[in-house]
Amino acid sequence: MNLYIPILVIGAVGFGFAAFSVAIAAITGPKRYNRAKSEAYECGIEPSPQAAGGGRFPVKYFLTAMLFIVFDIEIVFLYPWAVTFDKLGLFGLVEMVIFILTVFVAYAYVWRRGGLEWD
Repeated sequence: MNLYIPILVIGAVGFGFAAFSVAIAAITGPKRYNRAKSEAYECGIEPSPQAAGGGRFPVKYFLTAMLFIVFDIEIVFLYPWAVTFDKLGLFGLVEMVIFILTVFVAYAYVWRRGGLEWD
């Protein structure tokens, strides 16, 4: 059980900070709401009206988000591999080549479909 005490302490500190932040925001936040404070702020420009139902976003927004996630996850897996490269040996090298090829296939698919063109 002694091994888990630091993890529990960090979890308690995180929970305490979150609860403290929410409580302080409720205490120090604005109390008088009006129309100007409730509207969206877009750098001083009047917000453009949207169609009923919120309108539709182009698929490119979602595709860009998915590309970010795919390549961000690739970097997350490449860093620990690079740190322990000598210890993993040939097995680690083969596994990482398979992983990079998989990501490259996804990249080639998006490139071929025109997802990287910013019209």
